[in-house]
Amino acid sequence: MKNIKFIRVSRDITQLKVQMDTGISQSTISKYETGESVPTVENLMLLADYYNVSLDYLMDRTKDPKQDD
Repeated sequence: MKNIKFIRVSRDITQLKVQMDTGISQSTISKYETGESVPTVENLMLLADYYNVSLDYLMDRTKDPKQDD
């Protein structure tokens, strides 16, 4: 799920900031970004709302951040 990291880095947001704003631990975010772990549905929804993008974008199913296929 490369878009989870891409969106964070492209917006110049740290993992710590995401943790503080969403409640998802920094280590968990890191595991999502490296592919070591797969996000829960709940955390995917939190991240999609946080970044204001579609779930499909976070799951690398589309290149358009706003498009749900």
